[in-house]
Amino acid sequence: MQIAFIGLGNMGAPMAANLAKAGHSVTGFDVAGTTADGVTNATSAPEAVKGAEVVITMLPNGDILRGVATEIIPHMEKGAVLLDCSTVDVDSARAVASQASYAGLMALDAPVSGGIGGASGGTLTFMVGGPDDAFAIAKPLFDIMGQKAVHCGASGNGQAAKICNNMILGVTMIATCEAFSLADKLGLSREAMFDVVSTSSGYSWSMNAYCPAPGVGPTSPADNGYNPGFAADLMLKDLRLSQQAAETADADTPLGQAATELYRTFVEDEDGKGRDFSAMLPRFEKRHRG
Repeated sequence: MQIAFIGLGNMGAPMAANLAKAGHSVTGFDVAGTTADGVTNATSAPEAVKGAEVVITMLPNGDILRGVATEIIPHMEKGAVLLDCSTVDVDSARAVASQASYAGLMALDAPVSGGIGGASGGTLTFMVGGPDDAFAIAKPLFDIMGQKAVHCGASGNGQAAKICNNMILGVTMIATCEAFSLADKLGLSREAMFDVVSTSSGYSWSMNAYCPAPGVGPTSPADNGYNPGFAADLMLKDLRLSQQAAETADADTPLGQAATELYRTFVEDEDGKGRDFSAMLPRFEKRHRG
């Protein structure tokens, strides 16, 4: 398949490289000039998309996605698929899908879960919104770049699924870190805490698979000085998207709102920027009630 890939950053580059390694013809472009193994470099985004059956974008935010879409859509082949894997606001995803449809293209919003490790290993999960026929065209590519692709319905629903999932993740990670800090102060060992909670009603992905306590449970960023697997900055971005969506939909999300404010404080006012989102645990360790 002839593929264009716009956005060869920490996530996009390994995703594009996996597609090229699988035998697809991949042309890439990134404004920073970054490259990926096996990918032919274009000098501009419009040049990259010429003749492509599928154009994949992996971009930082909705404003940039809208700008890139406006730039490349006029140069795409009629009937091609615009596959956006960025995590952006639902409104931007739906606006770009509408713009693509008007131009005779098909569009999918397909944000991912799995981080840089999943992008490199081809084990990402894709949450996909858009038409059935576009999903069918992209499915073989999802199978190369990831281990699972869930078709969530109409355009924008992939982004909706991603931000709802990550709102849960942000809230549960805070609760997990709070519980470990409380256990410390009550004299309960972290190992005992993990052994009980990981097999009881408090179990969660944050506890069982990504434990924020060093030396407890499976290896996680906590065992590597909280160097990010998923940065607190990115969690804050996703939580803000969740609250933007909640405002638009008139949804009451008090815990999501509280988690957003805690991560905002952690990233912008404290030492959370550039650290893993599970570094909330050492934050709570240093704090007292009040």
